Amino acid sequence: MTILRTAMLLTYMSGSLIAQDVAWLKDVTTPPRIFALHDGGQFHPVDQDSDGKKISQWEDWLEHREQLRRHWLKFLGPMPHPRPKVQLEVLQSNEVDHVVRQLVRYEGEPDLPVEGYLLFPKDAEGSGKTFPAIIGLHQTTDASIDEIAGVSGPDAMQIGLKLAQRGYVVFCPRCFLWQNATSLNNAVEQHRKRHPQTLGMAKMLYDAMRGVDVLESLPFVDKTRIGSIGHSLGAKEVLYLMAFDDRVRAGVASEGGMALRSTNWNAPWYLGSAIDDESFPLNHHQLLAMIAPRPFLVLGGESGPGAADGDRSWVLIDAAMPVWRLSGHPVRIGLLNHNEGHSVSPLSFERMAEWLDVYVR
Repeated sequence: MTILRTAMLLTYMSGSLIAQDVAWLKDVTTPPRIFALHDGGQFHPVDQDSDGKKISQWEDWLEHREQLRRHWLKFLGPMPHPRPKVQLEVLQSNEVDHVVRQLVRYEGEPDLPVEGYLLFPKDAEGSGKTFPAIIGLHQTTDASIDEIAGVSGPDAMQIGLKLAQRGYVVFCPRCFLWQNATSLNNAVEQHRKRHPQTLGMAKMLYDAMRGVDVLESLPFVDKTRIGSIGHSLGAKEVLYLMAFDDRVRAGVASEGGMALRSTNWNAPWYLGSAIDDESFPLNHHQLLAMIAPRPFLVLGGESGPGAADGDRSWVLIDAAMPVWRLSGHPVRIGLLNHNEGHSVSPLSFERMAEWLDVYVR
């Protein structure tokens, strides 16, 4: 494991960063007595090494975690490294409800501009203070970043604006599927011309990490207090970002669909058709384990209409929990099933925000 990633995990595990837990932690981290079997992919135990030997020490898990990381990154494909230095160009700026909202442009990949919304409390700039920050990843919508930033769309989807109103610095990058592309397939074609061996999910992960780079570049952001949140497509990105970027200390994934068959993970802009093979060796319980011991909350809407997560997601979460127990810290991975389908209700948002308030602030 690199010295940097090891240092990040050790800093988190020092115990000084979390003074309390949400009052309902046990409710979301206790699996039901019966939950559905997984529906696709292999299910190698995360607490066994490559030789099948049981892992019983946290240090041994860290070595195995690095092996899993390499296997996943090889499957996802390479992206440019190092990432460019962040230089923001402000295209628009306005104030809404004591929040400054700026449309900014920056380099995603080298020489490839990307837009996003930066939202922050109006007293942040020049204050000499630092604020907790959130990378907010939008759902599948042609409005892309406009909804999550509160420019348009229903109140339920204005997650970034509402978190900024609670005192966070929030950055909402535009997913590459809506960045100068005529369709989702066209966006994939453009990406594959630049990176023929790289999956769409690798591009989404890279762009989410660039979003964290943007937050870290701001003098009024506390780099030790960065969280992530996303709904639907954005929740998929949160899963991968949390697994591969140890700078993010807590996350909330709403209705992304943890299981490989729960949604369209085999679409060309995600993981592609390789995961349809029942012998495919990787599965998302490995990513959930790689997040440990950082708090990660999954919101599911089952049995409401269009739900992607719910009790069926427990098999993956439960399979990852042994790693949390190895860490010696409380198990802080769980599922909140609101039974309201593929949506974010006011109560669901309050729970998501509380999770971030406790584990990021």
